[in-house]
Amino acid sequence: MSALERVQNHFAQSIQTKIATADMLSDNIVQAGHELVKALLAGKKILACGNGGSAADAQHFAAELVNRFEVERPGLPALALTTDVSCITSIANDYSFQEIFSKQVEALGQAGDILLAISTSGKSGNVNLAIEAAHLKKMKVIALTGRDGGSLAGLLANSDLEIRIPAQSTARIQETHILVIHCLCDLIDFSLFSQGE
Repeated sequence: MSALERVQNHFAQSIQTKIATADMLSDNIVQAGHELVKALLAGKKILACGNGGSAADAQHFAAELVNRFEVERPGLPALALTTDVSCITSIANDYSFQEIFSKQVEALGQAGDILLAISTSGKSGNVNLAIEAAHLKKMKVIALTGRDGGSLAGLLANSDLEIRIPAQSTARIQETHILVIHCLCDLIDFSLFSQGE
C-alpha cells in the first residue's frame, strides 16, 4: 500500500466509523446531552477524566464549556481531572496511580454532578475507580468507550449512559469521541442558549 493509499484508507475508516456511530448511537448522544443540560440547569458541574488521548479529550471538553464552544455565552462549570499536576503526582506518589481520579471525585464531586469518563478500551483502572467514587457521591456517569466496553461497562448503573464507539482501532475510537464531545457541546449550547432558533 502506498503512502497516499494509507492516508486515504485512514480517512475512509474514520468516515465509516462516524457513520456507524451516528446510525447506532445518536439517541444515546441526545440523551447524554439532556442529562448534561439537566445537571447544569440544577447548578451542578461536570467532571471529566481519561488517560493519554482521552485525557486531552477530557481537557478539550472542559475548555469548550468553561470558555465557549460556537456561541457567545457565559462559562459553564466543568473541570478536567487530568490537569492539576501537583494533585495527580501527590496522589500517585502517596497512594497509587489508580486513584488519581477517584480521590479528586471524592474531594470535588457532589450529588447531582456528572462524571464524563473517557476510555477507548474500558480497561483503565483509574477511570473505573473514578466511576465507583462517582456512584458513592450520587453522581451520574456518561462513559465514552469503544471495542466491547471493557470492565468499565459492567460498572455502570441503570441511570448512567455509555456511548460505545463501534470500532476496534484506538485512533478511530478517539476520532469519534471528539465528534461526540462536539455534539454534546452543541446540544448544551442549543438547549441553554438557542433563544428560539
